[in-house]
Amino acid sequence: MLQGPIGKEVQKCVMIFCQLLGCEIVELNVQADHVHLLVKVPQTLSISELMGVLKGRTAIRLFNGFPSLRKKPYWGNHFWAKGYCIDTVGLNSEMIQK
Repeated sequence: MLQGPIGKEVQKCVMIFCQLLGCEIVELNVQADHVHLLVKVPQTLSISELMGVLKGRTAIRLFNGFPSLRKKPYWGNHFWAKGYCIDTVGLNSEMIQK
């Protein structure tokens, strides 16, 4: 689903919204069915707030830019899954990136 123009829009949205929130993207990888993001988040921003903005605003832009996505009856106007996986990176960021 996240290939072609939709995948490019997801990448663009993540980059824009991270910048607006003061986050620094270290690595961004949009897969066919999920996104990997290594990002430096300011201490003033909670991870749940970051994910809420990324998933919520990206979904809105995708549904507006690709109206055919709303016609998928099994989504029920949801683009992303409810959860997400988070892990913190300490001094060993090279291992996490690999």
